[in-house]
Amino acid sequence: MEEALPKKPRPTFWDLIFAARTVAWEAYKSKPISHWILLLLSGGLMLTAFPASSLLSRVYYTNGGKSKWIISWVAVAGWPLTALILIPTYFICKVSPTPLNLKLVISYLVLGFLSAADNLMYAYAYAYLPASTSSLLASSSLVFSALFGYLFVKNKLTMSMINGVVIITAAMVIIALDSNSDRYGNVTNSQYIMGFMWDILGSALHGLIFALSELVFIKYLGRRSFHVVLEQQVMVSSFAFVLTTIGVALNHDFQEMANEAKSFKGGKSSYYLVMIWGAITFQLGVLGGTAVLFLSSTVLAGVLNAVRVPLTSIAAVILLKDPMSGFKILSLVITFWGFGSYIYGSANVSTETS
Repeated sequence: MEEALPKKPRPTFWDLIFAARTVAWEAYKSKPISHWILLLLSGGLMLTAFPASSLLSRVYYTNGGKSKWIISWVAVAGWPLTALILIPTYFICKVSPTPLNLKLVISYLVLGFLSAADNLMYAYAYAYLPASTSSLLASSSLVFSALFGYLFVKNKLTMSMINGVVIITAAMVIIALDSNSDRYGNVTNSQYIMGFMWDILGSALHGLIFALSELVFIKYLGRRSFHVVLEQQVMVSSFAFVLTTIGVALNHDFQEMANEAKSFKGGKSSYYLVMIWGAITFQLGVLGGTAVLFLSSTVLAGVLNAVRVPLTSIAAVILLKDPMSGFKILSLVITFWGFGSYIYGSANVSTETS
């Protein structure tokens, strides 16, 4: 009878840390320094511009704004900013614009439609929820990024990543059970529930957009040069802008902007500053997210998108005086735990595939 082979000992925590460090060093050496500089800048944009745009959206509603269509229109009105960055890139990098074909145009149109719908869903969330609560709920986008990344891009999932998904879902349930502690006095129960549901649905759509954007890079654009990131962002945002503009026009909200500006707390100048900076910060945040997808993967984009949640929550409490109950603090701690578990699982995937 053959002797049973001895079982390999399970790797210790420090073994995994050492392996992850080795993988990280090998990955670092495999790319030029420009790649890591762009990735660092892109991640920085996600972690600063997105929270800023979230806070500005809440400021709009707190100071007298009412329209969901206007704030979703502002989210895509900054698309010419990316176009201004793109045009010089062709001359600096000595590249030609990517030829458009039917599949690529349809992909941009679908992503533009989904982005417009996503912005409108988040507008409802900002209208009825404190910024800290809406950002905590938005952490569920990591759950959907993992799911859609697995289904469409074949990204791997480990038990630690699944555990992180379950933990973050539990944190969302805690917020739902503590809804009375942070509901604004002028917001009804039905409006709060509507904001809660639209936030979750918007997060799901956000995760889907991440996965589909990476799929477009893989199937139609490739990872040839950074200019394709800017091209995709310009096309998707411009399509979303056109679709949202139609919605604003049909809802007669352009006429209401002048009335809102007159009654806005702080006056017209404050109103238009919120609009302008909201457009700039959101566009920079989306550009950063798209760049992270191109330079890395849906996994890293989902992680960074989720990491901005505690940053937004803390900033909302400090700057906007958002209520922070014990249950919300517990939810924030649990969300951190879920992030840690997910990142740990992502590191294991990198170690196994190296």
